[in-house]
Amino acid sequence: MSKHLKISEISNVLDILEETFPDAKAELNYSSPFELLVATILSAQCTDVRVNLTTAELFKEHNTPEKMLELSEEQLGKFIKSCGFYNTKSKNILLTSKILVEEYNSKVPNTMKELVQLPGVGRKTANVVLSNAFNVPSIAVDTHVFRVSNRIGIANATDVKETERQLRRRIDKDRWSKSHHVLIFHGRRICKARKPLCSSCPVNSYCLYYKKEVKNV
Repeated sequence: MSKHLKISEISNVLDILEETFPDAKAELNYSSPFELLVATILSAQCTDVRVNLTTAELFKEHNTPEKMLELSEEQLGKFIKSCGFYNTKSKNILLTSKILVEEYNSKVPNTMKELVQLPGVGRKTANVVLSNAFNVPSIAVDTHVFRVSNRIGIANATDVKETERQLRRRIDKDRWSKSHHVLIFHGRRICKARKPLCSSCPVNSYCLYYKKEVKNV
């Protein structure tokens, strides 16, 4: 059996997923690039639902780099404690806010090179910000995108970096951002980590995992 789908099959899978999840979009709440950046940093090892509850309070008074810097690490930590790893996240958010004020006139940069140099910002976070805040074609590989794309056969990789590289090569650039969202929705609603709903999956006729692990059982 092939280890990944043909380009034409990948296109068909994405067509089906876009039809299945026409409302697929970022589920983090934000009203500015800075808010999205902070929310995405908080989302590491945390659900979007929990992040949204946290930022609803945090952003009432601290929704710009300058206003964020009015908080100490301890104070910010109290706001974001429920998101997990709050000591590290608090430190990174304040350091990033300081850099934005001092080096970027309080504006979030819109290039991968600049974003990943900010504390707490890796490629996934940078891709989320580029795609959603600046409309730059991007594919952020979070746990859902990694799992779903490798299960179906859109990618065949053992780490997120290689998965992103393969997705960028196998998916048309004008579909990158939308593909990111539909793969996440599919992962949350159908292709779940522990008990994927394979029998009701709209792309199971293409899915390599289904053909190997489920259909032949």
